[in-house]
Order: sequence, then structure tokens, then C-alpha cells
Amino acid sequence: MAQRKHFQGMNAERERRDEIALERLRDRLRAFAAARDWNQFHSPKNLAIALSVEAGELLEHFQWISDRDSLTMPPNKLGEIKAEIADVFLYLIRLADVLNVDLVQAAERKIEANSRKYPVEKSRGSAKKYTEL
Repeated sequence: MAQRKHFQGMNAERERRDEIALERLRDRLRAFAAARDWNQFHSPKNLAIALSVEAGELLEHFQWISDRDSLTMPPNKLGEIKAEIADVFLYLIRLADVLNVDLVQAAERKIEANSRKYPVEKSRGSAKKYTEL
């Protein structure tokens, strides 16, 4: 019982650190946009488009390669992929901020909803959509 409480405490501490890190990134992005007078361009529509474009750039790195090759990217290629992942992440944070969406809360709620839609006993090992389970 003491170990469980210790683990829960460590988990809560880690989650709080993650939230603080996300808030710090959000604040840095706010300052970055404000310093450049870019808020005028950061409508939800424009940010969603930019997010999609960056996701497409990430996808290009995996186009026409096998699943196996996608797991063993050379270091230089992995560096490019990391940069694209960061672009997607930063645009997502910015979009959530402009729409006043608590990204962590929205993600937690989505995971809970997915857990209900994809119960383990029905979905384990299956790639079927929840409507087909």
C-alpha cells in the first residue's frame, strides 16, 4: 500500500511537471508570435492549415518506405523527422491556445472516450474501427 501511494505521488509529480512544461511552451509561443506581430495571422483556420501542412511534411519522410524501414531511420533522417514532429507539436499547442482548449484535459478525455469505444476484450489485436467490433 505504501509503495502504491509512493508511485501515485511520483506519477502526479511527473504529470504536474509535464503540464508546467506545456504551459512554458505555450507562453514562449505566445511571446514569439507577439514579438513578431504574428497574432494577426494566427486565426484558428490558419493555424489548422499550418498544422496540416507540417503533418504532411512529416509524412513525406515515410512515403514509399516499408514499415520495417520506418523503424530504423538513419540518424540524419531521424533529425529531420524530429524537427517536423516539433513543428506539428508547436502548431498544435498554438492552435489549442488560440481556441482556449486545455490540451492535456482534452487528450485525457479523448483517451477515456477511446477506452470506452475500444474495450480491451473486443479490440485487442484488431485494427477494426469501433463500429466494426
